Parts: sequence; structure tokens; C-alpha cells
Amino acid sequence: MNGLQRLWWRHKLKNNLFAPLFTPYQGEEYVSLDCETTSLDPKRAEIVTIAATKIVSNRILTSAPFEVHLRAPVSLDESSIKIHQIRHQDLKNGLPEKEALERLLAFIGNRPLVGYHIRYDKQILDIAFRKHFGFPLPNRLIEVSQLYHDRLERHLPNAYFDLSLEAICRHLELPLQHRHDALQDTIAAALIYVRLTHGDLPALTSAAYRTS
Repeated sequence: MNGLQRLWWRHKLKNNLFAPLFTPYQGEEYVSLDCETTSLDPKRAEIVTIAATKIVSNRILTSAPFEVHLRAPVSLDESSIKIHQIRHQDLKNGLPEKEALERLLAFIGNRPLVGYHIRYDKQILDIAFRKHFGFPLPNRLIEVSQLYHDRLERHLPNAYFDLSLEAICRHLELPLQHRHDALQDTIAAALIYVRLTHGDLPALTSAAYRTS
């Protein structure tokens, strides 16, 4: 969301308790975020799980994460269960979508959002926020795969880089989780962000790239 859009929403919501979300963020915290959904198609996807982890400087606050499971959506079927391994019985105590979104807002505020394929997550969340609250998330986005690509591009212009989450973690010498769920993926994205913004880039190997 650019500055003009943010200003427009702030004016539209001037008497709304959510108006402060559309003020520019002035702090030094970031939030790594990930959603599990029933589909990879944003037009059909419904949210199953939302997780987030705060980043302060070079510290990842894993001791105080955010994680909610939602009530099983109608579109949770066998094909979607194969994506995230979450079944109907795993969501029997899930929250209503609106309550889950309210809790998420309380956690993230207007902090910048960090993630792997974060634009997909925001697209899904924007649909839900528009449905329940009438506005999209205003938060600035930071895509860790783009950060990684840009760092490598300075050393090897025009090379092809493997931008899969596993390949990035291997190259940056970060731990790989065998099970991928929303919370573990937020931690992985946070680790990548901290390594790329506060650490040195490990030596490049041919496995990480190929020249065009």
C-alpha cells in the first residue's frame, strides 16, 4: 500500500478504532507471518491457520509467537489436507475467522510484514479483512526470497538462483524443519531476514546458482 492509499484509508476510517493502523510505522520491529489455506488459488482459498513471530533487530522472539487455528472452513477437503496436513478434527476448537483476524491485528499492528511468498498471504488476508472490517491490511511487505535474490545478484549478475525455501536455508546455513507448518515457516522466514540484514553471505556454490 503506497502513501496516497494509506492516507485515503486513514481519512475514510478517521472515526474508526482501526484508523491508527494506517499511520506510517515508526518503530524498529518486524513481524514474520504465514498462513495455511485450503487452496493455493487466492480466489478459492480459505484460511486454516495464521502464525506470526516478531523480529526486533537481530532477535527473533520465538518465546512469544502468535498462532491461531480457525474453524474448519467449507473448502477443507481431502486435496487441501494434503497441502498442510490439517484435518477437520484438528480444528474442532478453532476460532471464528473474525475473532482470529482481530487477534492478529492486535499482534501485528502496523508493523512491516516479513515472509516467504508474503504477497500471497497478504492477498488472502486482505480478502478476509475486507469481508469482516471493510479494509485491507496496510502493512509494508518484505519478501525474503527477493532480499536473497538481490544480495546474490550483486555478486553474480544475470545468474539463475534457486529461490526455494529449502535452498535458501541451506545456502544461508540455517536449520531446516522437517515439518512445514505456519509457525515453523514464520521462523524460517525470520531467520532468513535476520541473516540477510545482519550477517554475512556464505560463499556461493554452483548448487545455489547457474549462469544464464
